[in-house]
Parts: sequence; C-alpha cells; structure tokens
Amino acid sequence: MTQQKTRKQFGLWPSPISSKRLSRGISFSDVAWDHDGTLVWRESRSGQGMLVVQPPDSSAPRDLNSDFAVSAGVGYGGGDFTVGYGNVYFVEKESKRIYRQPTHVGTARPITPAFGAAASPAISPNEKYLLYVHTYERKDSLAIVDTEGQSWPQKLVSGDDFYMQPCWHPDGERIAWIAWNHPQMPWDGTELQVAHLQVEGWQVSETTTIAGSEGTSIFQPQFSPDGRYLAYVSDESGWWQLYVYDLENDEHRQLTHEEAEHGIPAWVQGMRTYGFSSNGEKIFYTRIQEGFNSLWEVGVSSGGNKPIAIDDEYTWLDQIAVNPRQEQLAFIASGGSTPSRVVSFSVDEGTHIWRRSTSEDLPPSTYTSPEAITWQGMDGEDVHGLFYEPRSDQYEGIGSPPLITLIHGGPTSQRGASFYANVQFFTSRGYAVLQVNYRGSTGYGRAYRDKLRDSWGIYDVEDAVSGVRQLVAQNRADNDRLVIMGGSAGGFTVLKALEDYPGVFKAGVCMYGVTNQFTLVADTHKFEERYSDSLLGSLPEAAEIYRERSPIFFADKIQDPIIVFQGEEDKVVPKAQSDAIVDALRRNGVPHEYHLYPGEGHGFRKAETIEHFFNSVERFLKEYVIYS
Repeated sequence: MTQQKTRKQFGLWPSPISSKRLSRGISFSDVAWDHDGTLVWRESRSGQGMLVVQPPDSSAPRDLNSDFAVSAGVGYGGGDFTVGYGNVYFVEKESKRIYRQPTHVGTARPITPAFGAAASPAISPNEKYLLYVHTYERKDSLAIVDTEGQSWPQKLVSGDDFYMQPCWHPDGERIAWIAWNHPQMPWDGTELQVAHLQVEGWQVSETTTIAGSEGTSIFQPQFSPDGRYLAYVSDESGWWQLYVYDLENDEHRQLTHEEAEHGIPAWVQGMRTYGFSSNGEKIFYTRIQEGFNSLWEVGVSSGGNKPIAIDDEYTWLDQIAVNPRQEQLAFIASGGSTPSRVVSFSVDEGTHIWRRSTSEDLPPSTYTSPEAITWQGMDGEDVHGLFYEPRSDQYEGIGSPPLITLIHGGPTSQRGASFYANVQFFTSRGYAVLQVNYRGSTGYGRAYRDKLRDSWGIYDVEDAVSGVRQLVAQNRADNDRLVIMGGSAGGFTVLKALEDYPGVFKAGVCMYGVTNQFTLVADTHKFEERYSDSLLGSLPEAAEIYRERSPIFFADKIQDPIIVFQGEEDKVVPKAQSDAIVDALRRNGVPHEYHLYPGEGHGFRKAETIEHFFNSVERFLKEYVIYS
C-alpha cells in the first residue's frame, strides 16, 4: 500500500539526516593489499587519519595502532602509506616521518628522520628498501631509505619542481616516476621517467623520459608483475587513456579508446585508477563517462576490453587495488544514494563490504540519486552537471523547489556520481541540488578541461547561471529561491556570481573562497603558486585580468545575502581573504554572517565544526531564502 505523503513547503521538510549525523561519519582515502591477502585501508575520524587492518582469515578488522595519526605532507597530501611483506609503512601526521609497523603484531617505529615531509612510500621487490617522495625547504625529490631505518636516507633524484607516484620494476634495478615543473600543473603536462638504480651506493643512471611533455599529462606508472611492461595513463589523444610501454621492444600501445576518462587530476599523491592482475595478463581499470564511474578489464596482449558487472548501487569507484594472490579487487565504492564503503570484489565471490562510512540505518529511499544533465551555456556550448530532485518518504512539496547550486573546488576537478552527504542533507529537506561541472572541469576530455584557461571567473560563473536558468525554465526549480554555494575555487565562483549577476541568486554560501587573486598567488603553497598562470595569465603582464577577477575589488556590487565560513589555519586560501570580503560586506550593509573556525585548515574536519556549519547554513537559508 502506497503511503500518503504530507504536503509541506519545500525547504521545510523534517529530515532524518541531521547535522550531527554528518559530523560523525568517517571517510576513506586509500586501500591496499599485502602479499598474504591482508587488506589495509585509511579512514578519517573527525579529521584524524587511522589505518585499519583486515586479516586474510576474515576475522574482525582492527586499528593498526591507536598512537599515531596518518597523513602525508607533500602538497595536499595523499600517498599516506603502503603495505607489503607483513609490514605497513606510513607517514605520521605531526612529524611527517615514515614509520614501520608489522601488520599483525608489533609496534610502530620511525625509519626516517624528522625533517621535511614524506609521501608515497614504495617497497622494493627484495623488501630491503623504500622509495618515496620527499620535500624540504620547498625542494622536492625522490629519496630512498632501507626498510629497517638503519641508514640515513639518501636523495636519489632531484632537479624538477615536483615528483609523484614512484614505483619499482620487479627486478629491483629500475624505477619509474612522474615529474613536472612550474608553471604546469600535473593535469597540464608531466613526464614519465625511467632510470636504472644501482642499489649499492644508491645511484640512478640512464634516466629516460618515455612519455609526456609540457602539453601532455601522464598519470600513474606501474610495472607489470613479469616486468615486461610499464603501464601509464596519458591524455595525448584528448582523453586520459590507458597505455602500456613494452620495455623489450621500446613500443607504446594504447589499450583504451573510448571517449571517456581513465585518469583523474593528480591533486594528491598516490592516486590510482587501474591495476595489473596478479598474473599480469589483465589490467583492471575504471572508466568515467558523464559523471559515472564503471569497472572494466583489458587483456594486456589482446587489447580486448569488457565491462565487469558489480552491484548497480556502486556508481563511483576510487583507489582500485588488486590482490597480488588472486583476481580479487578492493576499492572505495559509493553511489549517488549509497554511502562510501570499503569493498572487495571477485567474479566468483561477488561483493563483500568490509567497512561502512555511516551506520546505514536509514532506508535507501531516504536518498536521491543523481541525474546526468547537459545544457547550453550562454555562448551555445554544452555544459555538464548532475541534478538531484528533492526526496522524502513522508513529504511532498508545493510548486517548484528551491535550488542549491553547488560549485566544486579546484577549479580543475569534477563532481561525479559518488555519495555526497551534503547533497542528501539538502534534498531530504526539500531542496533540489545542481552540481555544476562547468567548462574547465575534468571528466569530459582535455578540450573541455582546457576551456578554463584564461577564463577562470567567466565560464564557471556563466555555466552556473545558465544551468539554473534551464532548470527554472523546466519548472524543476523556483526562480525566486536560488542559492549558490561553494568552497575554495568554488567560493570564488560564488562571490563572482553574486557580483556579476546580482538578483539571480537569493543567497550565497561561501567557504574559504578566493577574494584577491594577487595575494592568493603571493600567499598560497608551492603546489598551486603558479596555477593561476594558466587560469588567468602570467604576472605582471596579466595584472589587469587579476584585478578584474578579484572579487574584493568589486565587492560593492554584491547585494544578495551571503554567509561566509573560514578555517583560521588555512594555508591555501588564508584567513585574510575572507576577512577582506567580510569587511566590505559590513561597510556596504549587505546582510551577511561570518564564521571563523579555530584549528581548521582548508576544509573542515572536526565534528563540532561540521555540525555547526550545517546548522548555520540551514538557519541562514530559512531566513533569507525560504521565509523571505
């Protein structure tokens, strides 16, 4: 029997998804197999990264230890740990040293000294050495240390501005890595380099660039188990495609050919989208199309591709890892209406859930699923995004719903069909949500990604406005109750949209948004200090463009209510950026709120911060959007 729903104004529906619930969930960032089938993953609990060990006998998982938070310290982080031969090697959050700890019994001890920061540890095939990325006094390098920590680490490779994803050949005498230099970002242009390694004396020789350039992005090198091939992802064709390089014949061969993405922007260390099977005959990989992620395999010799059917609820897969003993995969899996989980999968045994990010005590019908949509930008070009209808088992709205337009950060990034708790928080209250993958986003090919070159603050803003206008025209959103919300680069778009299109949005929600392009370049961290060269142009030649795209110089144009959030310790978009825009709002009498969170950086991690944030946003939108 169908339950009769109560008619109630959109935006005022009582919801089982509370701010407290959002603040108490955990998140996953990586998963890896040991050679004996032990599974290890990293989860974050109120901002603290912890490692969890799942023994191969399927006994209960346990924390690796309770003494150390795990978080690497190169750039935005990532590459926090690796596991192999009965030991986990992880980067401790405070000291940024690499620690070694047995997977089953034993305590952790440091194997690198406390200077600089480490990331992406990789164990040699003979278990004696650890290759890793190191940074110290703004100088990045590849370094090596013995796995017992008995010798002082040594710098192996230096001279480029950035390094990531180092890996070993099975013979232990060759290594590969990705390198790039300012002003390129890793999605602009990188090089895949290979070198011989003389373990005696720790020296590299015969370094060769085998793929990539200033205009071609290379991602995730990995040697095959038999050592014949070096796989990698390249966007040379216009899409991130999977390739193998035959080390015997010096030949490159493309394995994927669809107009789809098989790589992702390397914002952090240690990212993966594929892995070799244990016998090296196949590569398992993920494919991104129209915001949805699927699982595939390809024969290394035959080149034959086929999809792998997993549960339909999983529409986004991260950090694919292959069991070295058998054809079993692990990944972080989620869906538009399925919270994130650590999952393993094999054709014979199907899917097994090892860890859930939430209690999952709410029925699946609580959540709404994303719909991939495309609309015409202001100049007639296609723009992409994901749309979410309001959803409730108990309530239905009257008329058209208010719409929250979510702008992703980056700006070189994408919102895909994974689970977003913030989206469900709003849709369960009667809001529609549009996640805008504006021109410049990833997931739709290199040409689409490059649209934002010299156009940051134009296409991202225009595409948000044109997207909501289409939804209004289709009666899927209320023209008088539109909201724009974003953080970091997305916060910049929020401010620019309120300045350039006053009155379109009833209110804005800005989290640690960029307000001054000049001071951003001067104050931000090394990884992004030349990012604006491609987005806006090089200084001093592009100074006028930097001024035109700095919201602080045009703050007088903001008329619509706005709520601003900022972490006090943010080193990417420093507190001074939000302080300046709030001072202008105050002078101009614009309705606003400002919430500054001590102890928070670029993104909020503390449970009490997250709870306060969502309560504040909900109250603010009721006052200025729903009730006004």
